[in-house]
Amino acid sequence: MSTISFVPLALALALQTAAPPPGPKTEERKAAPISGSYRIGAQDQLLITVADEPELTGKFRVDNDGSFIFPYLGRVGAAGKTLVELQGTLTRDLANGYLKNPQVRVEVDQYKSQSVFVSGEVRSPGKITMAGSTMTLLEALGQAGSPTPTASTEIVITRRGTSSDGPAEEIRVNRREVETGRAAQDFYLRDGDVIFVPKAETFYISGLVRNPGSYVLDPGMTVEQAIALAGGVTDRGSDRGIIVTRKVNGIAVDLGVNKVEKVQPGDTIKIRGRFF
Repeated sequence: MSTISFVPLALALALQTAAPPPGPKTEERKAAPISGSYRIGAQDQLLITVADEPELTGKFRVDNDGSFIFPYLGRVGAAGKTLVELQGTLTRDLANGYLKNPQVRVEVDQYKSQSVFVSGEVRSPGKITMAGSTMTLLEALGQAGSPTPTASTEIVITRRGTSSDGPAEEIRVNRREVETGRAAQDFYLRDGDVIFVPKAETFYISGLVRNPGSYVLDPGMTVEQAIALAGGVTDRGSDRGIIVTRKVNGIAVDLGVNKVEKVQPGDTIKIRGRFF
């Protein structure tokens, strides 16, 4: 049996990917979080500017306890606050006996508190620190070394609930849709997301096709699409009378199939010669 084969992107684009079976939620895109809703976390580095007060202007790292030391005010709690909320706190406290009408601006200089985890069929699995208030799926996969050649096109994202005791949400994203621009936009991740890239299911095609061998099975692929993936039938081959060897209840059986039937994982598709 041949090793797994992979085709150029142009040919892959010709394949239509059907929706995954009912069950876990499927999404092709997600709007980016609103930056104003970002909540400061430990290890974030803040850039605080106080107008006309250079000694109060600078970069401040949030400690693991969620606070940082600020001139005049001492230790200031920051974790869990939005930038606007912290800006209001500093403005109020500086106006309380230190400055007259202080003008304060708070920005995040380095995001360090948020991260996602990538596992499965990627070259460098592990924890990925979000470099900004948002991170896309493609950015996370890129930092994880990109998917391996045997990776499935369907990626599973586990997202924790909105409350501490809320159920986790499972989201399925078609990577090929995002990579080729067929999705409306990239998928935006959230802090704590776990991205799992499963190993792709495969099928085998033999007989009178131009490139017999083992191929990655896209969800919903038809026999006709599988033949196209293998380069089409040869001059002596026929796309009629197709036989598929498939395990049914653990036993390999030969089945006659038509071109619109869905390919199953582990199928061996046999293309026979034409009758003259």
